[in-house]
Parts: sequence; C-alpha cells; structure tokens
Amino acid sequence: MKVAFATQDLKRVDAHFGWAKNIVIYELSADSYQLLEAIQFEGDLQEDGNEDKLAPKLDAVKDCTILYVAAIGGSGAARVVAQGIHPMKVAQPELITDLLEKLQVVLRGTPPPWLRKVLAKGNKDQERSFDFEEDEEVEHG
Repeated sequence: MKVAFATQDLKRVDAHFGWAKNIVIYELSADSYQLLEAIQFEGDLQEDGNEDKLAPKLDAVKDCTILYVAAIGGSGAARVVAQGIHPMKVAQPELITDLLEKLQVVLRGTPPPWLRKVLAKGNKDQERSFDFEEDEEVEHG
C-alpha cells in the first residue's frame, strides 16, 4: 500500500498538510518499504484560507491509503477522507522511517478494522496475505 507523509525536511512528519513544502510517498508492505517519490510544492503555502493550494496535494496523494500529517484543516481532512485516504495526525514531529516501521508492526499483527477493510479491498485480486484473528461473536438474547 502507498503511504504519504507531509514534511518540510523530507525526514520527519513535521508539516501541516496545506502548508507542506513536500509530500513523500512510500510503498509499504509488512516486510519492506521503499520511497516512491518526493513531491515538492512551490509558491505561497501559508495559512490563508485559499483552498486552491490543496488541489495539487490532493492529486499527489490520490493513490495513498494513509496520509501522515502534523496537522490538517477540517476542509482538507474532509477532502482527503472523500478520496478514501485515512489521515493520521502525529502529536509531535516523528521520523518517517519510525512511522513506517511502526506501521509494519501493525501489518504483521492484527490491524485495526478500518485498515483491514482497506487491505481487503486492495487484495481482492490477490491471495490474502494477512491472517486476521476472527472477531468474537456476540450472542443476542
């Protein structure tokens, strides 16, 4: 799956989605990850209510499953979610490699339901590569 990161320095998630100078995109599996591309954005990236500056960023992340950001505005978050991308906020700047490794641990274990759904959708044509524990059945009385 593809994972995007909003970054100023290309090393950490340290940027607001709308103001990010760069978006880096990695291909990630439970066993490996690799940088696919680093997209640089020019021009006035400051907070100004100008929604037009989001369009190139939304286009850059359109094939991603997850988008890591330091912050994202309500409108930006709504537009990201509408594209089927799960935004993840980090509380403080974190190394992209650390986040990738944490995500790999999740993939090797039992991913949360929202991620299972995304992975199942992406693996429709492939043999399932994840062995999830069955959810407990609830008896109705």
